[in-house]
Amino acid sequence: MKNPNFKQAWPYLVAVVIFLVITMSFLSPLIEGKQILQSDIIHWKGAAKEITDYRDKTGQEPLWTNSMFGGMPAYQISTRYTGNVLGFLDTILTLGLPHPANMVFLYFIGFFILLLVLGLNPWLSVAGAIAYAFSSYFFIIIEAGHNSQAHAIGYIAPVLAGMILALRKKYLWGFIVTAVFLSLEVKQNHLQITYYLALTALILGLIELVYAFRNKTFTAYLKSVSLLLVALVFAVLTNLSLLWTTYEYGNYTIRGKSDLTTQKANRTSGLDKSYATQWSYGIGETMTLMIPDFYGGSSNDSPGMNSNIAKVLHTNNIPDENIRQFTGQSGLMYWGGQPWTSPVYIGAIIIFLFFLGLMIVKGPLKWWLLAATILSIALSWGHNFMGLTDLFLNYFPGYNKFRAVTMILIIAELTMPLLGFLAIKVIFDEMSTAGKLNKALYISFGIAGGLAVVFAVVPDMFLNFTGPNDASLSKSFPDWLMQAIRDDRKAVCRADAFRSFIFITLTAGTLWLVINKKLKKEYAYIGLIVFVLGDMFTIAKRYLNNDSFTSKSRIETPFEPSTADQQILLDKDPDYRVLNMTVDPMRDASTSYFHKSLGGYHGAKLRRYQELFDTHVEKNNMAVINMLNTRYVIIPDQNKQPIAQQNQQALGNAWFVGEYKLVDNADLELAALNGFDPSKTAIVDTKFREDLKSWVPGKDTLDFIRLTDYLPNDLKYKYKSKNAGLVVFSEIYYPKGWNAYVDGTLTPHFRANYVLRSMVLPAGEHTVEFKFEPRAFYIGEKVSLISSIVLILLVVAGIVIGAKDMFARKA
Repeated sequence: MKNPNFKQAWPYLVAVVIFLVITMSFLSPLIEGKQILQSDIIHWKGAAKEITDYRDKTGQEPLWTNSMFGGMPAYQISTRYTGNVLGFLDTILTLGLPHPANMVFLYFIGFFILLLVLGLNPWLSVAGAIAYAFSSYFFIIIEAGHNSQAHAIGYIAPVLAGMILALRKKYLWGFIVTAVFLSLEVKQNHLQITYYLALTALILGLIELVYAFRNKTFTAYLKSVSLLLVALVFAVLTNLSLLWTTYEYGNYTIRGKSDLTTQKANRTSGLDKSYATQWSYGIGETMTLMIPDFYGGSSNDSPGMNSNIAKVLHTNNIPDENIRQFTGQSGLMYWGGQPWTSPVYIGAIIIFLFFLGLMIVKGPLKWWLLAATILSIALSWGHNFMGLTDLFLNYFPGYNKFRAVTMILIIAELTMPLLGFLAIKVIFDEMSTAGKLNKALYISFGIAGGLAVVFAVVPDMFLNFTGPNDASLSKSFPDWLMQAIRDDRKAVCRADAFRSFIFITLTAGTLWLVINKKLKKEYAYIGLIVFVLGDMFTIAKRYLNNDSFTSKSRIETPFEPSTADQQILLDKDPDYRVLNMTVDPMRDASTSYFHKSLGGYHGAKLRRYQELFDTHVEKNNMAVINMLNTRYVIIPDQNKQPIAQQNQQALGNAWFVGEYKLVDNADLELAALNGFDPSKTAIVDTKFREDLKSWVPGKDTLDFIRLTDYLPNDLKYKYKSKNAGLVVFSEIYYPKGWNAYVDGTLTPHFRANYVLRSMVLPAGEHTVEFKFEPRAFYIGEKVSLISSIVLILLVVAGIVIGAKDMFARKA
């Protein structure tokens, strides 16, 4: 690109057009004005309703919501971190496309940049970008509504591109690319993906370190790493408010360490092991990377009327309507061990190319990509490979903060196509060594193609198509029906194995023709693009298709109030709670859309609240339910329709108590909530003993306290007390931001009853105000703003310097 002109630029412009056309073709309902229906976004709309209402009304961030789990920070629900002003670059990169087209386009562009940095020509890079972008998992998470995850994944490839530039002594551009894209990656607020990126980068750095010592280039390596660390510092500083608040909050959530001492074998300093590994890929299930329906497909798949199941039901004289209903249900085809899932498909062509790359690609990149791939797959096995999983959960910093270990396959979804297309680059660059290339081609085809043929012809030689859930199914279904279910599982496995063999053969044949100079490279590029698109596009369509879209009006009104909701909404008191027993309270956001719920839907609940709910609320401990100010309980009536029952024993927003009971630890504090009267007694940990030393137990019958003003982040009370009094507030205790003021003077408060706030108030008539004022957010936002502006100035200066050097070389 020494003489930039249209002739040199047009392949890149054409690539962008190709990506745009493919994106909008895949998501064609967007052109019709439809929107994607995402289950997690529907839940999010319920979870974030109070937050967005406050934002729309005031233009400010509440940072706290009382609509879920009694109350929790809004950081990981809906908070706009505006300090990092680099967000405009995301809009430019994604051409301002509507959601989710912006994310799919970013998949293409990000990997395209990485391949160009590694020296692949634009046409080969187009094929590689298609292979990466259409990995099935990327569309599975979009369909589910994991938007921040999908967005963060899109920035992994360009961040690695920046690192590689720096390690290849392109220091200026390495710094710029890494700093900008890493800042954007962190900004997407999905730290699990960022963590996996860091793990991938660490492996790259270690492999490069070995080669630096071997090649005696340690000084250059140290310079590269130093610049990359500066880029990392900028990525952190530009997102400081997000990272700081998340770090603070994380320590108090189910992803932080529990204060309880029970179940030690299952606990870590983060998530419990059983919870962290609930989604673990089966070891045999790993074959879905090459054969998508190897384990029966998605847990949402249904057999259909053309299945073996339908045939045997018809043979046994089951009515057609019953057959149609039975074969239309999900849960019969997938026979793996995950609760519910869809298969991760990287591509039959990619698996073949990956094996080819292992044989013909040389240098540190191969060993990096191989090591990262192996680690990714092994860690995705979770509880099926507990030796390695325990090692990481117990000793690798931060790893135990994240659930669904299957997600780590996003590393393999990048490393395998990357090595595969590096292999094609070697073939196109080294055609003079046809003998060696042919041998490697035959071996890799024999491995990948051979596996596909075996499972297309005799899959039951290795598989029994019987899953862990079949034991319960067999209690309800006769043997002939269970056999039909297994036959259908085998049929879809065979069909996809044969399909994979065809694509592997087409690709291997194309490369053989190129190696032996029977096909021009230009035609090979077209063939590869067509084959990869045919392989990946069609599988991705299984999980995100036109049925995934709906009208805009349905998205904007996700929930309709039930009769029970309408009844409760007649109560205009601003702050009371509702327990909805017609749903799973801890996996429901519909109640939060209308009320302040005891339940909710979130993956990072406050740990103490989760423990309280599991130990007491779930077991109907009315003392705990009352202290949580649960004024209404929604239950099903005789027709299974929700009705609201008012709880007359709810204790209100705050109340004076006459005594307290000190306990020595969290186990005793939680246990003490059995058989106590929260209207009379407060249970307090001994660590707060000093907060109580000035109070003399007792209360006057005329003492009162009432809530006068409510905002999610600002609660005001008036009270009257004859003597100094101990008050329990039915608000969730969270010390990192909540401040209490008595007549405007900052006054200490402490935790009582395991999760609530309490404080000793002076005698007389006074006002009490709780304000949520997290320093981490407000200071962090200022630092983020300053550092992002500095980074932009550095990038502009770098571009100017780079341009001057280019023109100087021309002269």
